[in-house]
Amino acid sequence: MIDIGANLSNPTFDNDLAEVLQRAKDAKLQAVIVTGTSVESSKAALALAEQQPNFLYATAGVHPHDADSYNNDIEKQISAMLGNSNIVAVGETGLDFNRNFSTPDNQRHAFEAQIALANHYQKPLFLHERDAFEDFHSIISANKNEQTQAVVHCFTGSETALKAYLDLGLYIGITGWISDKKRGANLREIIKYAPLDRLMIETDAPYLTPQQAGLKNQLSKKNRNEPWTLPYTAATLAECLGVKTEVLIEKTTENTNNFFNLVS
Repeated sequence: MIDIGANLSNPTFDNDLAEVLQRAKDAKLQAVIVTGTSVESSKAALALAEQQPNFLYATAGVHPHDADSYNNDIEKQISAMLGNSNIVAVGETGLDFNRNFSTPDNQRHAFEAQIALANHYQKPLFLHERDAFEDFHSIISANKNEQTQAVVHCFTGSETALKAYLDLGLYIGITGWISDKKRGANLREIIKYAPLDRLMIETDAPYLTPQQAGLKNQLSKKNRNEPWTLPYTAATLAECLGVKTEVLIEKTTENTNNFFNLVS
């Protein structure tokens, strides 16, 4: 079982990361990919991966929220990290028109620039899309012939978006959102359209804690999600697909190892 996206460089983990990682191992996680969302967090994610080789890996990129800051210097710093074998993907990158913390034009520019980096370094893309389906789909489609593999992390979109991303050959990352009684209802219904060989699982820790009964009482910090909760998401996703949890875990682990070229 592999968590493809956990924000372990978030300050909430500063004082007890060793315990967090031990709980992940106790929950039978084979690996955790630490998400980079800026130059600073990407460097921090890489440092963590270098401290825990073959268990922690990292991504390097600039989140759409930070796209206003994307410039040649930042691109050079991201590019320098991509030569490191502990960096297994470019991202988190993409488009987020829900909050527009960065302008849409700057988001598009940073996204396209990072797609080019992924193509150059032959690294997969770790993608974010929120309320930006048309532009996101257009950019991915325009780069489809050159593009390396890509996963839409934390997918929460529509049936139309899901089918369109699958048609483009993208992978889909599922978080604890799927167990949210209200917000996850649509996802639980439409995820059946995704073949098992295109799915991966993630926590997006410290966010998106699965909503199973009694789980929150087991958290070491109030409202802080951790990688050890990943089996809950696996179980819910398996139920939605009508497969055994063990089958779901085996297949998503295989998908993840192959996609990110991890050391098994």
